[in-house]
Amino acid sequence: MWGKRVKRKVSDKVDSIIGQHSQVQGDIKFTGRLHVDGTIRGNVIAENGDDSVLTVSQRGTVEGEVRVPYVYLNGIVNGDVYAHQHIELAANARVEGNVYYSLIEMAMGAEVNGKLVHLSERDRAPLALSHETGPSDGVEEALSNT
Repeated sequence: MWGKRVKRKVSDKVDSIIGQHSQVQGDIKFTGRLHVDGTIRGNVIAENGDDSVLTVSQRGTVEGEVRVPYVYLNGIVNGDVYAHQHIELAANARVEGNVYYSLIEMAMGAEVNGKLVHLSERDRAPLALSHETGPSDGVEEALSNT
């Protein structure tokens, strides 16, 4: 007999919640999963981890910059969004700023009032210079002109 196939599911566990009637003033730095139903007036930044997730519901608002690897947006962000892994813009999503992404999903009705900027693999990695290879051509040229 064939055994049952077990699908592995990404954890839906939420580590932090900003409730519908809550307002947070100031930057938020988090790891894990953050769910926003209320308002954040400040930047939202994921620390130490490429698996952090921000979910902003239809009732949620962020007034500031977002720097999180995975973003699921159905509310409003007034500021630039940097999602270096994946961003999903649901039908009620609205971004007043630029969206920097590696992979994007956008539903009909979602709105971005800014630029959509695809991040290449190089853009996602930190810039580092090696003593062996030297700076890149553009940096070397810029340095020689000074």
